[in-house]
Amino acid sequence: MQDPKRYTITAALPYTNGPVHIGHLAGVYVPADIYARYLRLNDKEVAFVCGSDEHGVPITLKAKAEGVSPQAVVDKYHEIIKSSFKEFGITFDNYSRTSAPIHHETASDFFKDLYEHGKFIEETSAQLYDEDAKQFLADRFIVGTCPKCGFEESYGDQCENCGTSHNAQDLINPKSVITGNVPSLKETKHWYLPLNEYENWLSEWILKGHKKDWKANVLGQVKSWVDDGLKPRAVTRDLDWGIPVPVKGAEGKVLYVWFDAPIGYISSTKEWAKRTGKDWEPFWKDQDTSLIHFIGKDNIVFHCIIFPAMLKAQGSYILPENVPANEFLNLEGNKISTSKNWAVWLHEYLVDFPEKQDVLRYVLTANAPETKDNDFTWKDFQARNNNELVAIFGNFINRVLVLTNKYYEGVIPEAKTFTDIDLQTLDLMSKYPDVISSSIKRYRFREALSELMNLARLGNKYLADEEPWKQIKTDPERVKTIMFVALQIASALAVLSEPFLPFTSGRLKAMLNMDDLKTVKWSVVSTEKMLLPSQHQIEKAELLFSKIEDAEIQLQIDKLEATKASNIEVKIEPQKETINFEDFTKLDIRIGTILEAKKIPKTKKLLKLKVDVGIDTRTIVSGIAESFDPKDIIGQKVSVLVNLAPRKLRGVESQGMILMSDTADGKLSFIEPDGDTVGNGERVS
Repeated sequence: MQDPKRYTITAALPYTNGPVHIGHLAGVYVPADIYARYLRLNDKEVAFVCGSDEHGVPITLKAKAEGVSPQAVVDKYHEIIKSSFKEFGITFDNYSRTSAPIHHETASDFFKDLYEHGKFIEETSAQLYDEDAKQFLADRFIVGTCPKCGFEESYGDQCENCGTSHNAQDLINPKSVITGNVPSLKETKHWYLPLNEYENWLSEWILKGHKKDWKANVLGQVKSWVDDGLKPRAVTRDLDWGIPVPVKGAEGKVLYVWFDAPIGYISSTKEWAKRTGKDWEPFWKDQDTSLIHFIGKDNIVFHCIIFPAMLKAQGSYILPENVPANEFLNLEGNKISTSKNWAVWLHEYLVDFPEKQDVLRYVLTANAPETKDNDFTWKDFQARNNNELVAIFGNFINRVLVLTNKYYEGVIPEAKTFTDIDLQTLDLMSKYPDVISSSIKRYRFREALSELMNLARLGNKYLADEEPWKQIKTDPERVKTIMFVALQIASALAVLSEPFLPFTSGRLKAMLNMDDLKTVKWSVVSTEKMLLPSQHQIEKAELLFSKIEDAEIQLQIDKLEATKASNIEVKIEPQKETINFEDFTKLDIRIGTILEAKKIPKTKKLLKLKVDVGIDTRTIVSGIAESFDPKDIIGQKVSVLVNLAPRKLRGVESQGMILMSDTADGKLSFIEPDGDTVGNGERVS
């Protein structure tokens, strides 16, 4: 589509079973906001919509875990998510929620429209059922082995390890997450969207059509699904949380969340239009509108196959022009996990790093997982802030404003004669709007941000080459032109940084006193008309960025290390065969002290110990070498099974067994008495 009249931009609806983390930001919300801000700066009509997805099964799981109602969960996290988005500068035109009446009405009407026009098929089929819980199991209530990659903790709808979407009955060895039981099959009636009927159309529309500019990961996933053959997909579920299916005979059933959630884009647009007095329909039904979905790669199938099929079935809606899905962002080498608290949460970041929203926006864009999974580390976060934002962008702006205030009391001087280097620099500056635009239009936000920083580098190089601090003593008239040119670059940075670094852009515009000028748009950056004219008064310099110290970063690293330690799972061995009390009374366990400890040659685990057990001193061979250094355990109190029959290990006769326990990190720990009053030879009973 060439230069559409308006844009509808959607960002994936976040589940309200937890806050937003940096993976969500890097994958969806930062690139979507950059794009929306850029379009507005170019006078485009934009509806940028999102909202909380409140009907997913993860919400009911969270509610069960916390012992509260699903509504209490969604109310809590909706407010956290909405306020943190606002504070972070994500400029949604409307942020709604799927529990809103307007969404229930919109989703119900959409279902009824398709139902009344015969777009669904009705089937009674066997579904997975938990007999003890007395309920059918939605996809997230089931875990099992992924049929694609063999991951043993795959959900019923999607494998978090390989990203493959599937049906719950495709899982190998499925089990209920409610009770742990192996589910049975029980018949139930549901309505299905026959995706197989849209297979040829989808192939023509995406794979053979005009979608060559779509990302390779998107086209690859779509092709894989189509090549495997599309099957009918249920649009209803047996649950008590969600939007009731609005037809007779569907009591106790709700709309499946994947059907309900994308309709949330439409209902959010309706809500915005009602609030602002606009007409929502052109944003979803006018062919002169470009619909763009920003999502993560785990949502590709829903936005490129299922939702388009729904829109096609309804018949009056436009289809997405592009779906620029990103890959995943990892954290310190490990996959971000909400359940394990392995994440950098946005609302916590905003507390720990107040007024540093743009630093995180910058780092997540510079390291965005646009074509492959990338990794966020706190050390890289610090380095990019200190070595790029502070040393390049901030350094240039600070020098320009300080010198202008020092030499001219903040009044922009009149340029005299432009040299070749001046003209070349201004010409290069004037090309950046188009260069950055080209990258943004192709959804290459990392590339666009890099070009913005190249503009700051151009300014730094210009000042370094021209050295106004030296020339002020020998040629003050020349310095007026140098500072005039440098200030034009500063004004260009103020405008062009707005999509990426909106808070920085605002502060810089205030320092340059640009609020007194006409509304600043993208196109004003040019050499035909200087944005900051001579005699324009600017304000005093303030630091745009400040260094982040090692201590601040270490606090974040320590927080993650504490999380990692709390996530270490202890594997509980099953109970051994039951013994009689008489068997137990045969065990003679005594307190002893290790007198000597030596590594047994050519073994990894074995130590040869001399242990005083009160009744005698004996040799014991123990497999503890990987957990303890021999010199560190001399004098260690231990519990010893002394009446164990002797046996030879690596040629050494072992005359007992030291009792040990497993620690959370997989090491061994001594079972020892409390205090120093227990003597060698005393019985443990």
